[in-house]
Amino acid sequence: MLSRVGETLYWVSRYIERAENVARLINVNNLLMMDLPKGICTGWEPLIDIIGVRKAYSENHTDFTEQKALRYLLVGSDNSSSILNSITSARESARTIRDVIPRDVWEEINSLYYYVKDNQKEGITKRGRFDYLKKIIDSAHQIFGALDATINHDQGYVFIRFGSIIERADMTSRILDIRSATLITNEEKVKPFDNIQWISLLRSLSAYQMYRQEMGVRVQRADVIEFVMHSKVFPRSILFCMNELKALVLPLPNSTEIIKSIDDAIIELENKDVRVLKNGLLHDFIDEIQIDLAGIHNGLAETYFLKQAEQ
Repeated sequence: MLSRVGETLYWVSRYIERAENVARLINVNNLLMMDLPKGICTGWEPLIDIIGVRKAYSENHTDFTEQKALRYLLVGSDNSSSILNSITSARESARTIRDVIPRDVWEEINSLYYYVKDNQKEGITKRGRFDYLKKIIDSAHQIFGALDATINHDQGYVFIRFGSIIERADMTSRILDIRSATLITNEEKVKPFDNIQWISLLRSLSAYQMYRQEMGVRVQRADVIEFVMHSKVFPRSILFCMNELKALVLPLPNSTEIIKSIDDAIIELENKDVRVLKNGLLHDFIDEIQIDLAGIHNGLAETYFLKQAEQ
């Protein structure tokens, strides 16, 4: 496979996954603000931090009001990770490889782009926001489902899956890092509404129902961190994603160095007692995970994307 095509498939997948993740984050944050008393919820500022754009946001905004933050997250032209920009990037990338991806997938990406672009006002308003975001999430699921069912499961499919999984692991680590920062307290000083916020963290990952199946009905700090980081069966846990990345790259040629990077990250993650991590210790460990993910991405790019295609 041409390295250009593999790289394009990888980024189409990452952009779609990113748009879906941001849409879910906004929906769950909206519900959290309704569940918590006024003055308790941290508002929209954490979402800017989760997607890593605080510096860029602060260049043009002086506060984190709902309207400003939402517009920036949904359709901000100066935000490369906004839903509209992510879908636009996915569409433009997919357009260059229309002969590689199934026609139904291209049409769904194209339709999603026009929906997001033409219905921006619905996403900003309280009345239309839920349906607007649900459409984005459902369309992303449909795109990935169609790819799984209709594209050849060859090397191109490996890059599609790799892109979505590495984006998912990165977002899981970011959500856990930012959301837990205001929640982790000494056991003797548990805040009255922490339970609601831990549930919100799980729902940001569509993890609440699966958490209860694996960990029990009670939602508590140590169990949530353990589940989100160490679950071997939940597809958005960091360890699950790492194992999936390894399984995907194993059949590829020249993958020895990438496999070693993934193995090192898995060993580091498995050997850490994440249940006891609090405050800065959890943040520091998540930083290490994000560095590992960046290294895995760079290894993939240097091995398969930056070389000239063999003649």
